[in-house]
Amino acid sequence: MLARMRERDAIEAVAAIHDPVRAALYEFVRATAAPVTRDAAAAALALPRSTVAFHLDRLVASGVLTVEYRRLTGRTGPGSGRPSKVYSTADAELSVSIPPRRDDLMGGLLASAIEVAAADGSPVLDALRTTAERAGRAAGSEAGSLGAVLDETGYEPHASEAAAAADEPGVVLSNCPFHHLVDRHAGVVCAANHAFLCGAAAASGTDPERVLLDPAPGRCCVRIAAAERATA
Repeated sequence: MLARMRERDAIEAVAAIHDPVRAALYEFVRATAAPVTRDAAAAALALPRSTVAFHLDRLVASGVLTVEYRRLTGRTGPGSGRPSKVYSTADAELSVSIPPRRDDLMGGLLASAIEVAAADGSPVLDALRTTAERAGRAAGSEAGSLGAVLDETGYEPHASEAAAAADEPGVVLSNCPFHHLVDRHAGVVCAANHAFLCGAAAASGTDPERVLLDPAPGRCCVRIAAAERATA
């Protein structure tokens, strides 16, 4: 399965490919079944080898190509020659949207829930909540904090004005990463979204009771309530 680039990395990758020479090199490497050498790319594009080498390495630095060293003669041992530097497309999906959209994440949750429901006969919505919470727990454990999950998934969190004076203010999520799906399937998608963030909270040390399903126009259907102050 292709990995998905993080949004910031994907933006940098798109910026790198925007250069016409790098765009042509990227398309050439993608269209070639075997890893590509600098000489092959230079010959295909009728460019100086030094120019091709520079732009190929820029594409590697941007994460859209990978590089390795291979002996192309098929021989090994003394006299077989130095390995050649060869380039391949990276095993990552390049996708950019502003504001961030994560339909891939929600699609995976929905597909997994259907598989679970088909296997054990459970109601699909129950299976979706369980699947989403489990995925959220995995994300929370990996990220280490609920805030990191919110940032990495593209929720664009900011402090709630109503709770700005609290020691740990509430958080409003100004972007819904699943906006395209919510337009047509709000009940299902919002239930999965809420379960996902409850799982992320529980796994990263935040009370999941603070994760509230509270739809409102212009923002995500979930908000994070302020932590209750301890009383003496």
